[in-house]
Amino acid sequence: MKKLRNSLLLLLFFAAFAASCGRKETGDLVGVLDRPKWKGVNPYGMLYIPSGTLHVGVGDEDVSKQLIARPKSISIQGFFMDETEITNNEYRQFVQWVVDSLAHDKLAHHLEDDAGDFEQPRIDWEQEIDWEGAEGEEGGDGSLDELYYPANERFAGRKELDASKVVFEFQWYDWQRAAHDRTSNRTSHIHKEKISIYPDTLCWIRDYAYSYNEPMTRNYFWHPAFDDYPVVGVNWKMAKAFCYWRAKLWDMYTSDAINTEDFRLPTEHEWEYAARGGREGAPYPWGAYYTRNAKGCLLANFKPGRGNYPEDGGLYTVKADGYYPNDYGLYCMAGNVAEWTETAFFENAYAFMHDLNPDVRYDAKPEDPMTAKRKIIRGGSWKDVAHFLQTGTRSWEYQDTTKCYVGFRCVLTFLGRSINDF
Repeated sequence: MKKLRNSLLLLLFFAAFAASCGRKETGDLVGVLDRPKWKGVNPYGMLYIPSGTLHVGVGDEDVSKQLIARPKSISIQGFFMDETEITNNEYRQFVQWVVDSLAHDKLAHHLEDDAGDFEQPRIDWEQEIDWEGAEGEEGGDGSLDELYYPANERFAGRKELDASKVVFEFQWYDWQRAAHDRTSNRTSHIHKEKISIYPDTLCWIRDYAYSYNEPMTRNYFWHPAFDDYPVVGVNWKMAKAFCYWRAKLWDMYTSDAINTEDFRLPTEHEWEYAARGGREGAPYPWGAYYTRNAKGCLLANFKPGRGNYPEDGGLYTVKADGYYPNDYGLYCMAGNVAEWTETAFFENAYAFMHDLNPDVRYDAKPEDPMTAKRKIIRGGSWKDVAHFLQTGTRSWEYQDTTKCYVGFRCVLTFLGRSINDF
């Protein structure tokens, strides 16, 4: 009898404990009890770069004598970074998604929106697209032929996608203005921009005079031979649009995950920190002071001599993982293609930037002078000499230009205590 009574008391205790776990208010200061658990994220194709400090600036003689990369000690928050530059095939996923969304929209493949919670009709991705030019349903724009070049503009009669029609709208939030202008409403901080996102394949011809590069123009982006090569011909805004789309795609398929941070371009010093691979003061990502190893093999894809482009194993670009990675596991942080960063270029930026997560941004307006539209690129490319491969070398391009030697990779800020900080 006593054992039975004890069992009943134990059962009542567990019942009371379980009931108390379900209550949100107990009279005590315990915080909100139904908060979701955060276990972090592990983005596919990205590597974790631990938080830490570094001395930025040139790692060797400042041959340009411009004094635009003076030494400075800074600290960087941990983040994830793509292990390779964004490849043609990865960027093609973006292009194909945009083309499909345009086709669905023209065919009026929309979800019902009775609540009116969305500014534009949402696409019903489950419906099939009739690429033979089916007429749109009621409310659509009609035939999909509008996405292709008209008959009088076709070469050799081939039906080809009109690249100028591949337009994507991306958004960004001006946190700096929101922080300093407390009297304005929220809508003034939200910026929307439509941009053509198909790579400018003609840059292979335009970037050079008296040079036969037409085969690269015709084949580099779409041919399977170049699927794993870094995408080029994208300007700074196209790279930002890709980051916005990537975050949107992530949210579509991980709706149960909690992640307020979006994919973005790295800041100039996040890029430099990652490129150094934890090697303090090393001029190149592999740590040595030379571009060849002990066997005399070149360690990156660049221009090692006067016109001797193929000596390193690549006449133009090579596969995005074509050389050994640095100590963080990142491929081609020197050479292959230079990479866009988020940071605006100012010659004296090192003199006034903060030493904690430094980042200098400027939203250039169309009427601004060209000097205000410069954005930092890092890493050097297949056509550059070794100086531009150094981790401390700063260079820039205009944000609205497309080059056959400039690509990009994405980063994602790590939330919470740094993985290496135990």
